[in-house]
Amino acid sequence: MAEDEIMKEEEAAEAQAGAADAASPEEERNDQEAEADILRSKVKELEDTVADLRDKALREAAETENYRRRLRTEKENAVKFANEALIRDLLDPLDNFSRAIEAAERSKDFDTMQQGVVMVEDQIHSILSKNWGLESYSPEGEDFDPSDMEACMMKEEEGLEKEKVLQVFMKGYKLHGKVLRPAKVMVGKPKGN
Repeated sequence: MAEDEIMKEEEAAEAQAGAADAASPEEERNDQEAEADILRSKVKELEDTVADLRDKALREAAETENYRRRLRTEKENAVKFANEALIRDLLDPLDNFSRAIEAAERSKDFDTMQQGVVMVEDQIHSILSKNWGLESYSPEGEDFDPSDMEACMMKEEEGLEKEKVLQVFMKGYKLHGKVLRPAKVMVGKPKGN
């Protein structure tokens, strides 16, 4: 019997140990709720992060669009007002033209009118040359150069070895060395060529 009692005691001890190891349903529920709370807080944290990133992305997209609009507006204004300084420079000569015309109407003096117009022309040429890099050229007597001259007429001439400019019909203009308008000229060709 002693052996039976020992076995029963051992089984009872094992049963107690197993009962201690096995969690009660309430403890299991508490553990599951704790895990669920942890997962909910992580989900909330991730949702907040996503919301912040979405907000930042929307703000950056809006800033980029505003920057593009601002650049477009500045470019349109730059094109629209590109000649503002040139026009401002030409206002004084325009006023001087008006004064010359008024003076000529009052005095009916052609010489005074001519003097006024010549002065205004000189003023315009001076402004365009100094402020804007415009230079005029009149190549009369020079060798013909088709890169900055346009031949409007050709005439054979005795004694010429090369094509020469005999007459300038219209002066040419260069802007910072680039031909804006070629000089329109009559070209003399050597006779017999």
